[in-house]
Parts: sequence; C-alpha cells; structure tokens
Amino acid sequence: MDLLCELEPVVAANLDRHLALAKEWHPHDYVPWSRGRDFAFLGGEDWRPEDSPLDPVARTAMVVNLLTEDNLPSYHREIATRFGRDGAWGQWVGRWTAEEGRHGIAIRDYLTVTRGVDPVDLERARMAQMMTGYDSGDKTPLQTLAYVSFQELATRVSHRNTGRATGCPLAEQLLSRIATDENLHMVFYRNLMAAALDIDPDQAMEAIRDEVVGFAMPGAGMADFTRSSVIIAKAGIYDLRQHHDEVIAPVLRHWRVFERDDLGPRGEQARDELAAFLADLDARATRFVERRERVAARAAG
Repeated sequence: MDLLCELEPVVAANLDRHLALAKEWHPHDYVPWSRGRDFAFLGGEDWRPEDSPLDPVARTAMVVNLLTEDNLPSYHREIATRFGRDGAWGQWVGRWTAEEGRHGIAIRDYLTVTRGVDPVDLERARMAQMMTGYDSGDKTPLQTLAYVSFQELATRVSHRNTGRATGCPLAEQLLSRIATDENLHMVFYRNLMAAALDIDPDQAMEAIRDEVVGFAMPGAGMADFTRSSVIIAKAGIYDLRQHHDEVIAPVLRHWRVFERDDLGPRGEQARDELAAFLADLDARATRFVERRERVAARAAG
C-alpha cells in the first residue's frame, strides 16, 4: 500500500498524459450496418457457414479476441481490488474500464452484422466465458503492474495481426483502432512500472521475473483456448517469436532491465533467473518458427 501511495503522483501525471493523447471514437462508426439482415426469430434467416466472409483462422482469432474482451467485469474487479478506487488510481481504473468496454461492443457488432461467426455459438461461448470469469490469484499490486504492462502490448499485437488476417479492410481498421487503445494502456502501465523500479528496484525486478516466467493471456481459461492458440500461432497471428520479440523484449528494454546497477542481491538473482528464462523462450520460439516453415515448405511442395 505504501508503494501505491508513492506512485500516486506518477499515476496522476500519466492519467493527464493519457487523456491528452486518447482520441474519442465510437464503435458504431466501424460497423457496416447496411450489410445487416434479420435472423429467423424476426422472419429472416439464421446463420449458415457460407454467410461468413472470414476464413476459419480469422474467425478463430476474432472470437478469441472478443471472448477475452468479454471478461471485462472480472478485469475491472482485479485492478480495482489491487489499485483501489480513490484518487488518481480510481480515476484511472474507471477510465481504463470505460475504454476497454468499447472493444467488445465494436467487435461483436461487426461480427453479428457481417455474419462473420455463428451468433448462437458466440453467445453461448460468451456466457461460459463470463461465468468462468478471470482470477489472477493473489498477485501483488507490483506483479499486477508488471503483468498488464506485457498483457496490454500482447493484446495490441494480437488485435493488429488479427485485423490483417481477416482480409477485410473494415475489420482491419476496427482492430487497428482497438490496438491503438491497447498501446496507450500499455504505455500507462509501463511508465508506472518504470517508476516502481526506481522506488524499489529489488521488489520490482522480482515482480517482472514472476510475470514474464508465468505469463498467460487473460483468455487462457476459455474453452478450447489451447487448440485456438495453436491455430493462431501457426497462422503467425500471435506466436512465441512475437511474444519474445514484440512484447517481452521491448518492454524490458524500456525499463533498462539488463543495464540497471541499483539492484541488491534479491534483484540480481531475479534478473539472472529472468535472463535464463528469456534465453529458453528465444530458443523455443526459434524451434517453433523453424517447424512452421518446414511444414509450410512441405505443403507448398
């Protein structure tokens, strides 16, 4: 709690920065309403697979992204519990939640109007996902800050690459807009964690190690997540290589994790363990990409 109090001025300054940079946008502007038509309940036709303009991989990625966004009530509870609802922290919690709420609205409206996915299956999956909810366990505020610094960037990469994979200019525009939000959220949390590193380097380094080593996407608890994540990785939408190169590495560079000289024995040990894990992650990412390329070459042959 003392650390949260010390970070309060940093939160206030970064909230002001965020509000100055964030641009207002409206989910309805990104939905092609003219393409919509009634379903059978209102005398139209229910969804058929041939209705979808998306290939199966893009459908899988968009559903995973949407169901992840659907757990917003759980995420709100998580950060409100860790950071509180008073002062600048509370203002941020509210603002972040409101901005994130647009993402699920926009993606669901787009998919429903364009008949991109079976709306019955999607609603059943939403119900199951929200009933399961999300629980990060007993993370400390510092661990939560470290986690969301990486997670927001991972979500940005996933949305951006999913948009490209759809082959639909409008979907790409929508998901690019959402990715911009996620990037601003990442910068906010990243800046707070940088300040925490200056205040308590050892404790912050331990939190960073914990969250890099134990990282899992917030949608990991959804049904069929493992199968879906493999499909997404094989398509190059989000894989180990991107996780290492585009998510973990740039955030660690920003924090100058491997250049700091203010660590005590605990922090040094945490950094050594982090370095060992990153070397293993890099090796696993390389093996995955090589296997994917071999499979692609055989298929092309």
